[in-house]
Amino acid sequence: MRKIIKDGAAVEDGWRGRLLDLESYNEALAAGAAPSSELGVVLEPDQPPSELTGDITQIPLIAINFPVFTDGRGFSYARELRQRGYAGEIRAVGHFIRDQLGYLTRCGFNAFDFAENTNLEAALASLDEFQDHYQADALQPEPLFRRR
Repeated sequence: MRKIIKDGAAVEDGWRGRLLDLESYNEALAAGAAPSSELGVVLEPDQPPSELTGDITQIPLIAINFPVFTDGRGFSYARELRQRGYAGEIRAVGHFIRDQLGYLTRCGFNAFDFAENTNLEAALASLDEFQDHYQADALQPEPLFRRR
């Protein structure tokens, strides 16, 4: 089974095949299906969290895709989810997330799904590269200059 990083540890990923795209998820809810602890949803860069129907706190996993390095909308989506009270797993997926781990965690992501050939031990070590951040984020709402 594939491994991911979740909450600072390499763990086996039990979600393969149980993630719906946004359209399928919203259609299931419209048809009367209640959010299930067995299904998660994947948001693409052009699908903000506001497009999720129903109670977002009932979704166990929201994955946010980063298909290209230059598209940072996913950072804002994770922060928005946390500000709206979402406490579940927010997973970053895509080919370009390894180089952004420190910032991803500051935006509210707590899980990362890498390409299969990624060295997870090196990725875990990179989570601690930055101890302090200048900008405000989901974990620290005040920017550095206000904390001094």
